[in-house]
Amino acid sequence: MIKVSNLYHSYNKDEHYAVKDVSFEVEEGEIFGFLGPSGAGKSTTQNIMTGLLQLQKGNVTVAGYDVKTISNKMFNQIGMSFEESNVYSKLSAKENLEFYRKLFDVETRDPMELLRLVGLHDKADIRAGEFSKGMKHRLTFARSMINNPTLWFLDEPTTGLDPAIASEIKGIIREQNKKGVTIFLTTHNMYIADELCDRVAFIVDGELLLIDSPRNLKLQYGDKLVEVEYIKEGETIKESFSTIQKEDLDKLQEVIGKYEIQTMHTKEATLEEIFIKVTGRELV
Repeated sequence: MIKVSNLYHSYNKDEHYAVKDVSFEVEEGEIFGFLGPSGAGKSTTQNIMTGLLQLQKGNVTVAGYDVKTISNKMFNQIGMSFEESNVYSKLSAKENLEFYRKLFDVETRDPMELLRLVGLHDKADIRAGEFSKGMKHRLTFARSMINNPTLWFLDEPTTGLDPAIASEIKGIIREQNKKGVTIFLTTHNMYIADELCDRVAFIVDGELLLIDSPRNLKLQYGDKLVEVEYIKEGETIKESFSTIQKEDLDKLQEVIGKYEIQTMHTKEATLEEIFIKVTGRELV
C-alpha cells in the first residue's frame, strides 16, 4: 500500500536533511506506526506521501500512485487527520463536512453519521470556531473518513482528548482496520502505538533506526522480569527477579518456598523504554 525508497528531504535544499535515506513498506490492511520525538522527520515523511511537500529525492508510491505525478484519483483513496485542526471556523460542523465531501469523485459518507460516530451530532449546527480544541480535533478526525479511504493517515489522533473520548477514537481506528483499511499512524505516544500497531518504525534525527512489531521489540530489547510482593517478618517486601539469570531464579525459588506471596506477575518493558534504550533519546 505504501513503498518508500531512499527518501531524502532538505527544507533549505542543501545537505542538511530533515529526512535522510528513509526506506520502508506498509502492507495492505496493516496498522503501521511511525514513531519519534518532535522534529524527528515524521511529519516531513508523511507530508511527502500525502502530497503536501514535493518529493525531492527518492521514490514514493502511495496506494499504487507515484507521488512524483500526483493524481486526484490518489486523493479519492486516502484520508488524512491532522494533528493541528484546520477546519473552517465560520462553518458549522455539518457544513464543514458537507463542503469537504464535494471535493471527491467517489461515494462519500453521511456527515451526520460521522458526527454521531465522534460524539458531535448534538453540535452539528454550531460553528466550528466555537468548538474547543478537542472538539475541533474530533471534527478533523471525522472529516478524514468522509471518502471511505482505503489508506488512512492519522497524525496524533488522540492528542488533546480526554481518556474516554480517546478510547472511543481508538475503537473507531480498530473497527476501520477490521474493514480492511490500511492505517499509517504518526505519533510520539508509545502507548497508543503499542495498543494499535502491527509494526512500528523508530525515526530519530531524520533517520529510520528499526522496524518491527511491538511484541518482537519487547522480546528482543525488554528485560524479562518477575515482580513479587511477599511477607517477611510481618513486612511487605517488593522485589524484581530476572527470569534468565540463574542467581535471580534461585532467589525467586527461595522466596516462593519460604514466604507468603501476596502478588506475582511478569513485567515487560514498555515501548517507550525500548525506544529510549535503542535510540538514546527521550520522546520530547
